[in-house]
Order: sequence, then structure tokens, then C-alpha cells
Amino acid sequence: MRKIVFVVEKTSTGFSAYADDFEKNPVGTTGKDMATLRRNILDALNLYRNHKGLKPLSDADITIMLDLQQFFEYYKEINAKSLSQRIGMNQTLLSQYINGIKKPSAKQTNKILEGVRALGRELIQLEFA
Repeated sequence: MRKIVFVVEKTSTGFSAYADDFEKNPVGTTGKDMATLRRNILDALNLYRNHKGLKPLSDADITIMLDLQQFFEYYKEINAKSLSQRIGMNQTLLSQYINGIKKPSAKQTNKILEGVRALGRELIQLEFA
């Protein structure tokens, strides 16, 4: 089964999300933070699937999609200047992407996403003395 993608938008009270294939999965929900939103997405999706007589899905069956601006707004701990240096991207260009001044190509988006994921993998492997 293909993962169900949920598009996330920032709201004044947190986040809202809806399935990108809304005709097939007419599911939407909200949450005050990403963890709550993810739980609410799964609950809403499985309520709909139960109503349709379909088997429930797990967290592994959903993908959350954010745009760059929302990502950096939510994950303020990730410094755009440091990330740009890490991935070899001009800091001003990354800033323009983040602020919505320019739209990154698919190649640039993948470069940024891979840089964030590489940082995450590196952090998972750390231990403190």
C-alpha cells in the first residue's frame, strides 16, 4: 500500500492537516504540535477507515508534508545559516526559500531535506559523557 500523504499548514492555534488525495481519503484534523497532529491524523484516518469497513493503518502508513517555511518556523532549533553551510548552499538562497521569496527546485528541496535527515541520523547516534 502506498503511504497516505497529509499536507500540513500552520494555523494560529497550531497546525491543520488534510490528505492530499482528499477524494479517496476525505480526512482532515488539527493539532497544537507535530506529535499531537500526527496522533490526530492517525485517529481520524482510522475512524474513517473503520466507517468504510477497511483495516486500520499504522503510523508507518502516513507521511507528513511541510513546506520549508513552516518547517523552519516549527523547528526553530535548526539554524538555517548552519544548515546552509553543512549542505553547501548559499545562505541567502536558503533564506529566500525559507521566506517564500523564491521557490526551490525539486533538486534543491531534496538537497535541503537530505541535509536535515543526515543531521537527524547523526544526532540519533550521539551519546553524552
